[in-house]
Amino acid sequence: MQNQQNIDENLVAGELNKPAPEPLPESNHLFPVFLKLEEMSILVVGGGNVALEKLVAVLHNSPSTDLKIVAKKVSPEVKALLQHHPNVQLSEKEFEKDDLAGIDIVIAAVNSVSDSVFIRQAAKEKGILVNVADTPDLCDFYLGSIVKKGNLKIAISTNGKSPTAAKRIREMLQESLPQELDDVLVNLNRIRNKLSGNFGEKVKKLNDITKVLVDKTNEEKENKWRKFATRSLLVFGLMLIGHFVFSYLPMKELTSGTIRWYETLDKNFPWMVLAGFLAQLVDGALGMGYGVTSASILLSAGVNLASISSSIHTAEMFASGASGYSHYKFGNVNKKLFKALVIPGVIGAVFGAWLLYRFGEQYANYLRPLMAVYTMILGIRILMNAFRKPQPQKKFKRHGILAGVGGFLDSFGGGGWGPIVTTTLITKGRSPRYVIGSVSLTEFFVTFASAFTFFSLMGVTHWQVILALIIGGLVAAPIAARLAGKLPKKTSFILLGILVIFWSTRILIKVFTG
Repeated sequence: MQNQQNIDENLVAGELNKPAPEPLPESNHLFPVFLKLEEMSILVVGGGNVALEKLVAVLHNSPSTDLKIVAKKVSPEVKALLQHHPNVQLSEKEFEKDDLAGIDIVIAAVNSVSDSVFIRQAAKEKGILVNVADTPDLCDFYLGSIVKKGNLKIAISTNGKSPTAAKRIREMLQESLPQELDDVLVNLNRIRNKLSGNFGEKVKKLNDITKVLVDKTNEEKENKWRKFATRSLLVFGLMLIGHFVFSYLPMKELTSGTIRWYETLDKNFPWMVLAGFLAQLVDGALGMGYGVTSASILLSAGVNLASISSSIHTAEMFASGASGYSHYKFGNVNKKLFKALVIPGVIGAVFGAWLLYRFGEQYANYLRPLMAVYTMILGIRILMNAFRKPQPQKKFKRHGILAGVGGFLDSFGGGGWGPIVTTTLITKGRSPRYVIGSVSLTEFFVTFASAFTFFSLMGVTHWQVILALIIGGLVAAPIAARLAGKLPKKTSFILLGILVIFWSTRILIKVFTG
């Protein structure tokens, strides 16, 4: 029949063919069902905290349910809840048997055991199902903890043993199950409606389609073992290579050669590595500040200013790539925001780099103070927002213009992608975690475009500074990605505001002091 229920064929076959059951240890013999509560009438007896918990559970899942509350005393919290649900009727009086007229389900949430027994007996006389709070022996059914993802619902039961454990399991599943599962259900429903054939053929086709979900899980397990085997072979291969290398190259000569090569490096090479590490730590965690942090440390180490300017753009390409990948891996990237930023940002960076090479840095000197004033205002606004109560923000739509200006000024003005793009988006009310992650991933493409343009026009110089910044940045990138979004929102705003004001002030002081 077309309207028969969709039952797993393997489950049916297993139930029909299995031998007679043997006595089993205690287990959960409850049968889970999903009720259309909005087609029923429910009576809740009680008006305290326990009743509030039951009401919230019912109304959260079935907000239009016909609910009646009978209680001598009703808490302010329950009354506040009822203001948003006009479908709930309240009677502040003692429970009477006449209150059961037209009721399908009763929930007893009173403190008295004798009253609970009386309510249960009255309900059973009329054949009404009863749930008695915190008294499993008097219950016909339990209200389980529920995981809800759009159209998907998962009910959790501990057989009345531990509601607290059920809540913790619900929290775990609610966090781990992706929101995209609802999209899967919607798409499968569309496919089901378009399928032709009888019921059995539809079930078979849907089973074939959804089988990929299980196969994917098995494939992931196989991939883990494949990676383990590959890494084991790699380690074994490196051991063999090391054996042959050290057999024909005495350790003493290898060590002395390494020392001689290290002595050829700039004496400030360790400071350069530290500059790359700290700069990427700040930039990856806060979404900005790579240039000012690395430049400050390199300047204090005595590195030539021209070397700093030309090296940071090249090294930042590798550091931002590691940072962007780390943010993507840890789920900090909003794909829609990334797509809106990347192309205008790249175009702005290429144009800024070409213009700087073509006309020199003289025009950049005029733009730097203007950009510093702009970012100074943004920094002050961020600090104000840190101490201000949340306010609804208008949706920001000019992502392309913002990214284009940020990319242009980053190349032409020597920096500004983070201070302009990150701070603007955060002050417009976007989540700092996803802004930082998305802008950091976009920064790789913007910096790559800028560095490639500079390389094509000018070539690469000062390789030691570049190498040191790359090494330090690669080490710090995963640490910074872990820190992103972990700080409280207020703390993140304060740190961002201070950093932007410091960077802007430093630029203005440099301009006015010559």
